[in-house]
Amino acid sequence: MRRTLVLVGALLIQVCLGAVYAWSAFTETLAVAVSQGGEFGFSATQTQLIFSACLVTFAAVMVPAGRLQADLGPRRVAALGGLLLGGGYLGASLLGQTFLGQLVWIGIVAGAGVGLAYGCPIAVGIRTFPERKGLITGVSVAGFGFGALLWVKLAGAWGGLVERLGVLGTFRVFGLVLLVAVVVGAACLVDPPAGEGRRSEATGADPVASMPPHVALRTPQFRVLWAAFVVSSGAGLMVIGTIKLFGIDALTAGGMDAARASAAAGTAMGVYYAGANGLGRIVWGAVSEPLGRARALALLCGLQSVAFLAFFRLGAAESSFYLGAALIGFNFGGNFALFPALTADWFGSATVGRNYGLLFTAYGVGGVLGPLLGGVCRDLGAGRGAEAWLPAFIGAGVALLVVAAVVLRLTPPVAGVAGPSREGDR
Repeated sequence: MRRTLVLVGALLIQVCLGAVYAWSAFTETLAVAVSQGGEFGFSATQTQLIFSACLVTFAAVMVPAGRLQADLGPRRVAALGGLLLGGGYLGASLLGQTFLGQLVWIGIVAGAGVGLAYGCPIAVGIRTFPERKGLITGVSVAGFGFGALLWVKLAGAWGGLVERLGVLGTFRVFGLVLLVAVVVGAACLVDPPAGEGRRSEATGADPVASMPPHVALRTPQFRVLWAAFVVSSGAGLMVIGTIKLFGIDALTAGGMDAARASAAAGTAMGVYYAGANGLGRIVWGAVSEPLGRARALALLCGLQSVAFLAFFRLGAAESSFYLGAALIGFNFGGNFALFPALTADWFGSATVGRNYGLLFTAYGVGGVLGPLLGGVCRDLGAGRGAEAWLPAFIGAGVALLVVAAVVLRLTPPVAGVAGPSREGDR
């Protein structure tokens, strides 16, 4: 019953945190020029700066959040994250008329809430199900991907919140729901008894001597994984942040009218990318059990490279655009099952909260480089339509191919370098 409750709470929290991936539901409205009747008049780069700030804050806060879990416990830290996440959206609903207002409340306050809450269900889940790290991590974080689908559709086709309430009104609804739901989910997070953890390790479920962060940071494996996470997450986040704008440009260049192109781009993100993102977390987590985590990660990056190099051309037609969005979302989701499970495998489950928090700073760097690459390419190529996006997709595809080749050669860190774990690291 306790294990089931942990899983339910983890899924509820992750579904709520997935709201940050629904940012594309707002970018089209935010980018409408004031001269054309828009309320905000943000540039494409400004819309991506808000999204990037949220991701950077998310990743940066993951580091102290790992320490706070040891001091306060996962339930309190996750609940605090829910208060900040919901409060950020509520603050933006009141003070988000300007770019600076949204940058602060969505980019920093809400982003900090995600950073506090995100690692709690992952760390508790890995310690609760030590025999199936990859699968349980995939199932837990699948909620984040499926959550993006839920929140995008609530803002758009299913709930029509943006159309009926406007951007600021939608922020208000999001804030109230997120605040309550994350706090409820946090109440379900209970670490396994210490004796249970020792029995799991005795049976070989977690044979690695846990490395404290200062030891893990000195290993070349950790540094390579960090760089791989920058590239792989940054590429996927570029598509999340710009898929609406790219879809409109690509589909109208293929002959579709602007209104239909906008609807199709929203469907690509809200259904195909988001749904495949959630599914990919489960599938890649399960595949990594028999295949091996490092080989699974190399395969993921290789497939993602092919998807990115093809996506520019796939965007010319509606059906192929959906296919490309689904492929990229599926592979992107797998990152969040493989990287935490690989961290636990190679550096130990007892310290996974702190070590994965450090590794996750790569996501913040990717959250700046990826979306800004897309936004800047689009702004620099103004007037060129879909062709403006080509450098961004080629660059991401080549970088992913390099990562796949490097990760394939990785081997686990030498056991002898592991230092003794401390109770506080747990």
